[in-house]
Amino acid sequence: MHRTATAPTGHPTKAALFVKNAERARWHDAALWFVRVKRDRAARSIPEWETLRELASEIKAHTVSRLGDYLEQFEANATKLGATVHWARDAVEHNEIVLKLLQKHGCKKVVKSKSMLTEECHLNPYLERHGIDVVDTDLGERIVQLRNEPPSHIVLPAIHIRKEEVGELFHEKLGTEAGCADPNALTEAARGHLRQKFLDADAGLTGVNFAIAETGGFVVCTNEGNADLGASLPKLHIACMGIEKLIPRAKDLGVFLRLLARSATGQPITTYSSHFHGPAPGGELHIVLVDNGRSDILGSDDFRRSLNCIRCGACMNTCPVYRRSGGHSYEATVPGPIGSILSTARDPKGHQTLPHACSLCGSCTDVCPVKIDLHHQLLTWRRELTGQKFLPWTKRMAMKGASFVLSRTWLYRLAGGLARFALRWTPRFAVYNPLNGWGKQRDLPEPPPRSFRAEMKRRRQPKT
Repeated sequence: MHRTATAPTGHPTKAALFVKNAERARWHDAALWFVRVKRDRAARSIPEWETLRELASEIKAHTVSRLGDYLEQFEANATKLGATVHWARDAVEHNEIVLKLLQKHGCKKVVKSKSMLTEECHLNPYLERHGIDVVDTDLGERIVQLRNEPPSHIVLPAIHIRKEEVGELFHEKLGTEAGCADPNALTEAARGHLRQKFLDADAGLTGVNFAIAETGGFVVCTNEGNADLGASLPKLHIACMGIEKLIPRAKDLGVFLRLLARSATGQPITTYSSHFHGPAPGGELHIVLVDNGRSDILGSDDFRRSLNCIRCGACMNTCPVYRRSGGHSYEATVPGPIGSILSTARDPKGHQTLPHACSLCGSCTDVCPVKIDLHHQLLTWRRELTGQKFLPWTKRMAMKGASFVLSRTWLYRLAGGLARFALRWTPRFAVYNPLNGWGKQRDLPEPPPRSFRAEMKRRRQPKT
């Protein structure tokens, strides 16, 4: 079972399909906003929250500025601990390295914990094409794998699926009782299903949340303990990490662990924060360091700060566009604001619509635990795409028209007056009809009684 990668069709097209189901769109919006509210409560519980954010941002900026040195330090220290470190320039090399390791050990069954890097590299279908069975062991990841679809969120991969749909899926795939939608019963069924997968596995694959240059160790954070089982039961453990996951010192780790879970789900800390320092007795540990375009981002003054991301998903939970259009509409491994930056950096032409899937409200920047200026970078990408001639002619003409009006005071005043008149007297059916795509999912504002200038002039008049 594997998913075939296809060329992106564009965010507007995919988003339109998602919002057709108004009930699902409202439910998806509310579910993610619930997580955002939990994040706010968790942040307010720590008086030094903003200090932690600033410190995390500075640590990441420092690490990125000396990334080559820290990567070499990490490799040396990890090797001393008995691990084997591999370097992959891109997704192709990453997949080849993992396959060769599995074939060398005669592995046919692999259990994998959540890893957005392996999703980015499309590792699962690659291994399956070579006769290796890969089972995602995170519950949400396993649900979407059984549905033969990608995750829609980096922390909550099945957030777009209702419990009734999971019940139907488990009845079909796992033989649970028809019509069962009880979360506890479905979770128990998944545990029973996955337990045997762990016992039968020849190798365990994990991602990496944080790697520490000073020690050569790394940390994997989960709420289900699946990474621990996958790394402990088989003799072969392969850990795949993007080169930006590095931090310099062990004492820096506490800063990020305090920020990660609170930003992601509103928890004080993830249930399992597992530390790996070398292989288990009698086993092997292989760490694959992957570039896959990260060095290109590192060389950009405008977008380098996006490498600070710790994959908490907070920007997705707060983004009004993501919440209302669904993660699959981005057609990217990492959706939402940060994904719109990273995906466009990797393929500007293929993901040219993503920087425009943004209201520029700045909420993503406000919640980012490492203070990435997300909405500023998205605005910068719009400029870059325009310079690369990727902006559609409709938007180019609209911007030229707006520029013409906004640069002439008399015309701006006239346009404002006509707009207020139109808001009052335009028949509703002229806006909300099948021929006008703009009217879908939008409400016209209440027309103001007078212009801003007129209101200011009225307020400044002396009262008699």
